[in-house]
Amino acid sequence: MSGHLGMATAELTTTPRIDWTKLAVAAAVFAAAVLAAVAGMGAGEGSKSAVVLPIAIGAGLILAVLALTRFQVYVIEMLIARASLDMAKLSQRTAGSTSVGASSRALDPSSILAVLFLLAAGVWLAAQYRYRGSLPGSPLRRALVLFLAAGAVSVLGSNNVTSSALEALRICAVVAMFTVLEQMITNITKAKQLLLACFLATVIPLVYTTYGFLTGHPKSDLKGGYTRISGTFNQSNDYGRFLMLMIIMGAAVYPHLERKWRRAMGVMLVLSSIYLFFTYTRSALVACALGLLIVGILQSKRLLAGLLIAGMAGLLLVPSLSGRFTDLTQYQAKQLSQQGGTNGGNTLAWRLSYWTEVLPLANSNPITGIGLNQTKFSTNKAKQPHNDFIRTYVETGLVGFFAYVAMLISLVLLGRRAVRRTKKGTFERGVAVGFLGCAAAFIAVSVVANVISNVVNLWYFIAFAACTSAIVKIADRREAMASLPAPY
Repeated sequence: MSGHLGMATAELTTTPRIDWTKLAVAAAVFAAAVLAAVAGMGAGEGSKSAVVLPIAIGAGLILAVLALTRFQVYVIEMLIARASLDMAKLSQRTAGSTSVGASSRALDPSSILAVLFLLAAGVWLAAQYRYRGSLPGSPLRRALVLFLAAGAVSVLGSNNVTSSALEALRICAVVAMFTVLEQMITNITKAKQLLLACFLATVIPLVYTTYGFLTGHPKSDLKGGYTRISGTFNQSNDYGRFLMLMIIMGAAVYPHLERKWRRAMGVMLVLSSIYLFFTYTRSALVACALGLLIVGILQSKRLLAGLLIAGMAGLLLVPSLSGRFTDLTQYQAKQLSQQGGTNGGNTLAWRLSYWTEVLPLANSNPITGIGLNQTKFSTNKAKQPHNDFIRTYVETGLVGFFAYVAMLISLVLLGRRAVRRTKKGTFERGVAVGFLGCAAAFIAVSVVANVISNVVNLWYFIAFAACTSAIVKIADRREAMASLPAPY
């Protein structure tokens, strides 16, 4: 009898187990509710920062819990949401101005979530290293890390360490994303899930832009007399390059999709193509055509005919689009008249003139450069060089320039190897061809624009690269398995 009582007493006095996951979720939800209430009060006061920051912090708390409990789901959610985060941007555009401080950019929701991602990625990669004993990598990852190291070294010689360090942090977020995805994608199913996340990222921008057109007020920029739609992005150029990447990869994988997915992809491709025209982003339009040309040559000759028809239709249906390419001199005059000033010639002449002004800046430190993001602080025009080759040389020196070139070569070699290692008519071949087209487009844009630290587009580009790298590894494993002797 006493034994039974003793056992009952022990059962009653046993310390209950705490489910820390549920506790963390509950705490995050409670905090998010409080922050939502604060955001509501901020909306009543008409303060954008009072609305955005509490929501961003609340979303960050929820994502932090997700990162600790379901890291792969967290990464996918980040990719889906990143293309829409600039709608909540608090800082002003930085082109042509040095008044936008690093502190204001650090308060942007995109910056907050990028820091959160870096912390979560660091913890996850450390756990993977401890579990596996190593983090197998590709030549592209080594090139990315080398370029990041060159950028970090350039910060030491910068006259504005805070600004340069923030730019290095942005590049670090891109390298971290590739490193994480490279470890995460271990089979074709996960590669398909990641690609689906990237394409789902187009939903909100396309719906938002469509709603804007239907209501007669699409979000846009006014540049050089052209009203250029910008969607959920900070500016039309970023939107155009985002659509460029999605169109190239989407066109490449479209023939290999199941019928139920083709309709959705077709809608995405049509809307993206139309809105790409209305961004009037010349670099994205030309680079997209180049990428699709590569896809057409390697995979589908019918795509070449479709590309020609789409181009002619765009010029006929959007007459101002042809003007965007033919009135280069007038464009620069219109842009200057809006900002105050005289005609500085066409945009190509402006670039050549600005490049000759920017290049001598590296003379003070040709090895490691003047520091990331410092070109704009060292010229009267307060702009980046609109050429990433020149920018990397000036800001990160010869070390960074050669690292950047090595990164571009690695991208092309990865795409070419993936094409060679995959069979025609397969989904894997579609991804390989699509990435090679995206890589060519990225390099083309780099010649006339600043894209090396544009995290919002680089995340998707680097996600395509990670999928392609995984496809190569899977092909290598299959070949290795096939070469093994048959069991007796």
